[in-house]
Formats: sequence, C-alpha cells, structure tokens
Amino acid sequence: MLGFRARLAYAVRLHRSYSHGGTESLKKTALYEFHRSEGGRMVEFAGWSMPVQYKDSHISSHLHTRQHCSLFDVSHMLQSKVTGKDCVKFIESLIVGDVAELKDNQGTLSLFTNDKGGIMDDLIVTRTSAGYLYIVSNAGCADKDSAHMKEQLAEFKAAGNDANLEFLEAGLMALQGTSATRVLQEGVSDDLHKLPFMWSAVMTVFGIQGCRVTRCGYTGEDGFEISVPIQHTVELAEALLKNSEVKLAGLGARDSLRLEAGLCLYGNDIDETTTPVEASLLWTIGKRRRAAADFPGAAIVLRQIKEKTKRKRVGLMSSGPPVRQHTPILNLDGKVIGEVTSGCPSPCLKQNIAMGYVDTEYGKLGTPIKVEVRKKIVDAVVTKMPFVPTKYYTVK
Repeated sequence: MLGFRARLAYAVRLHRSYSHGGTESLKKTALYEFHRSEGGRMVEFAGWSMPVQYKDSHISSHLHTRQHCSLFDVSHMLQSKVTGKDCVKFIESLIVGDVAELKDNQGTLSLFTNDKGGIMDDLIVTRTSAGYLYIVSNAGCADKDSAHMKEQLAEFKAAGNDANLEFLEAGLMALQGTSATRVLQEGVSDDLHKLPFMWSAVMTVFGIQGCRVTRCGYTGEDGFEISVPIQHTVELAEALLKNSEVKLAGLGARDSLRLEAGLCLYGNDIDETTTPVEASLLWTIGKRRRAAADFPGAAIVLRQIKEKTKRKRVGLMSSGPPVRQHTPILNLDGKVIGEVTSGCPSPCLKQNIAMGYVDTEYGKLGTPIKVEVRKKIVDAVVTKMPFVPTKYYTVK
C-alpha cells in the first residue's frame, strides 16, 4: 500500500512538473476565470494557463472520476476541420489510419508520422455525416501540427486536389467516469446508449445548440468529449456541475488516470524518435494502409514490423519509491536496458506503475527487471497494460 511519504512525494513532484511563473503571456481557455473562481490551481501547460487541481486533492479527483464522474477542460487542444471532396485523401497522406473505411460519424485514433516513421503527434479523426473531417490533436503540438497541415495542404492543392483546412475556435470539455452517461443524458434528447465508443453526433446539450458530442476520452472510463460554441462554454460547464455526481478535475488527475489506462502522453511516451511499432501502437495502422504502404515513413515502419525493433514500449510495476520519467531500467545483471517515460503511484491499485522502453528481449510480460530510483536499485516487473481495466462503451 502506498504510504503517506510516497503520496506526498508524488504530489510535490507533480506540482513541480508544471511551471508556476507569471500567466500574463499564457493563452487562456474560455473557462479561465471560471477555473479561478472554483479554486483551480493554475499552471503553465503547453503555453496555456490550465488547472492542475482544485480544492480536492489530486488523488481524490482521480478516485472520484473512477467512482462517479469528473469534468475536464480540454479546450487547449487543437480542433480542426478538413473539407472538400478530397479531404480523406488529404488526411491519409499525413497519417497511418484508414479514414476511408470509417462510417459516417465514426472516429479513430491515428498518428501523424514523418518520413522516418517517427510519430509527430497522435490525433482523433472523425468522418462526419456532413462530409467533413473533425480532428482533435494535442495542445503541445498545435503549432507544429497546424504548420505541417498547412504546408502539406498547399502542395496537395497545387497538385489539383480539392481540400480545405479550418481551425476551430470552440470550447472542448471532457466528461469522464462511471456516471457520465447518466449525467449527460439528462441534457440531450439523443439516446446515448446508441452512441458507441469513438462515435460522434451533433446535439443540443442542455439547451446549447451545435455541440459535437464524441464518446471518447483520456481516462480509460466511459465518457464524452463535447465541442461547444465558445461563447457557451461556461454555460455548459455550469449546467453539468449542477449534478452532484460531477466535480471539476485538473491536469494532475488526468495524467494519473491516463497512465492507469496505459495511454501515451505525447512528448513523454511517444515523439518523433519513436515509431508506431516501437510504441506498441501497431493497431493504429489500417490494414489497407499497410498493404498500400502509402503513409509517411511506411518503408521504415513496415520493415520494423517484419524484422522487429530493438526496443518496445512496456508497462512496469515496481516496489519502493515511485519511479518517474527518465528513471533507468536495468536487467538483473545491472545493465541499462531502457528508460521510464511516465510513472506514478496508482491511486486505484496502490502500487507504483510506469511505462517505458526496454530492449525487445526484455519485453515479455512477467519479465523481472530493476529500476534505479534515487541511486537505489528497486525490483520491477514487465506488466500488461492497461493497469486498470478500461470501460469503453460498445453497443450490445
């Protein structure tokens, strides 16, 4: 069981992992003043001023999400729209996913890759019934992603293709947790039991028209991301929080929840030096795309699939003090075989969890290894992810 000192050390480290400097130059979401009025502790994240936690502790927020539901402001993420008769062809020239096979209003997690097969960012692409693609990608990569898409679009259009790109000014909130469906159902006329994981629909939500509701999230729980007209963002947050099941949650809980669910954080667990194969994200590459070998970096990625890679992303559980990013991973002889990319004490399991990259020969589940924490060698074991079972909703 996690002791008080371990929990305290993690809370201090979490607090220090975000910048607490002046916020004058930071971008602010439409909920900025709302966060402050609700006791949000604001920190710098990806150039934005965002709440890391509220009056409740990080662990309390984490457990409330698992047991009830929480509301996260994710308006800092980049929302974009691709239109035109060649919109699918355009986005498939940048990512590994098979967007052409998606049905109307179905989405998929995919990856922007470069010519070396490195992951430029992860994103969700939804093929809407209105004929355009709705895309959500990471705040930390917003400048890079937007520049990349605009540059590639110019070349695409110069070759005679029809596609256009629009960046959306809209709020984005994530309602996540066991009771999320019951809470949201009170404010919509659509039957949410007919909306499976990774599907989307435009709805009127608590009287606010033009909201796009997508059944997805970053916690491993059932839940929704709601894109809302920016002028109604606070109104929607207030409407959702009227239900006693719902509490606000910040970046701290979001990070530990996603790690329990075995989900990657861009910049920590994946970046341009990692490929989909190394990152154990091979499932994001559509079968048709593999056969056509027509995504960026395909030659390198397909060769890795055939020949295997030198390293792979794995889950770890360890004893002793919590591990953190950049912690060395060792074999039983003390040789460095990899490095931790994310780690924290699991509030649900009351054990230390982490993910990282190890030499492939040590990637088998159950392999005993070591981690070096504060110059002490600690026992660990390669563990299946997700650490906590996910609860994504599928229509039966």
